Amino acid sequence: MTTERYDISLNTPAGQLTSAVEVPAGFVPVSAIVPMMRRLGEEAQALEERRSVEAGRAISCQKGCAACCRMLVPVSPPEAFALRDYVQTLPEAEQTRLAQRLAVTRTALLARGLWNNLIEMGESTSPPDDAALEPVNRAYYALRLPCAFLDQEVCTIYEQRPAACRELLVTSPPEWCQNPAEHPVAALPVPVRIGPALSLLWGELAEQPPRLIPLATALDWAARHGQENQPRWQGTHILDRALDKVWRFLSQAFQQT
Repeated sequence: MTTERYDISLNTPAGQLTSAVEVPAGFVPVSAIVPMMRRLGEEAQALEERRSVEAGRAISCQKGCAACCRMLVPVSPPEAFALRDYVQTLPEAEQTRLAQRLAVTRTALLARGLWNNLIEMGESTSPPDDAALEPVNRAYYALRLPCAFLDQEVCTIYEQRPAACRELLVTSPPEWCQNPAEHPVAALPVPVRIGPALSLLWGELAEQPPRLIPLATALDWAARHGQENQPRWQGTHILDRALDKVWRFLSQAFQQT
């Protein structure tokens, strides 16, 4: 499919972001915008990281530090669909290993009475509410359950990992992440939360309530909602609506500075 190139310039609290993006010229599902949106989020985050380093606060995250891989990670519907598409391209043996890890995760969550709560989160038609979700977040993290996509403390889908995973960068000592209740973690500001932006985009295009789906149930959700990723929109139209959501988050970020 042919693409069209667009130069994008965004003002963020940490400076101006200028980026060139390639957008499909034809009709595509909303999940097609996921890679571009993640890249924009990372570029905005890189400006925040540079500002933090210049202020003497270096990022302490590094490979092998996987405390955050025990947290409840929210993904948008487009990300869930994109992840399912990616998993289906993996070699059969790798898909089998992943299915086994997912089964272990599901069994553990069922045993703690959390699996149905996570399913309900992904199906909720109410706007995502951080305060309402906090008890589930805490109960999930208390399990210290490794992400099913984690293997020997290394992310097996690193290039395809959700936007929420990319956005969590800390400047506090890495060992503090093991117990954030006792040691408040100093996280880098996130000027654009790409997951919620994609959720709003999907809600607008699909005429459905915005949703955020727990990563542990994302493949299950995408399988059950596969028909909802069938509609196609002009790539430039998706880009225009996606940027509208990005500008909305940036406006909120400026109000908070």
